[in-house]
Amino acid sequence: MRWLAEHEQRAWRRYLLMAGELAARMNRELTADAGISLADYDVLVHLTEAPQGRLRVSRLAHALSWEQSRLSHHVARMQRRGLVVREECAEDGRGALVVLTPQGRAVIERAAPAHVTFVRENVFDALTEAQVDALDAISAAVLARLAAATANRPPVS
Repeated sequence: MRWLAEHEQRAWRRYLLMAGELAARMNRELTADAGISLADYDVLVHLTEAPQGRLRVSRLAHALSWEQSRLSHHVARMQRRGLVVREECAEDGRGALVVLTPQGRAVIERAAPAHVTFVRENVFDALTEAQVDALDAISAAVLARLAAATANRPPVS
């Protein structure tokens, strides 16, 4: 067993604390400013970036790194609030699409400026350009490692 060295343990714990604090604060600010959760915001962002504001449920779940059941429950809650709708996929009739509504687009357009300000003030304004580049490189390396591990995992039967 290769235990974490003291500096690795410190870095890992600080990363977890930072990620948790950022998520909690972003969630509180989005709720106060726009009446949506961070999870709502994440769904809406992906839909605004998709052609015609629509994505297959499976593709959206993958993009968010969520289980499909979690996404289905979350989309149902968002649908009740008028932010999205579910539609059958016209191409094959098997899949479902999550579609951004005009109300959902208005909500994210209202929420985005404050969210970007939060991220800039709490993350990027605290870092040098070299640190931003390092953060990007670190994130890319870890995500590539995780993707490779997923690709090499045998299918669940």
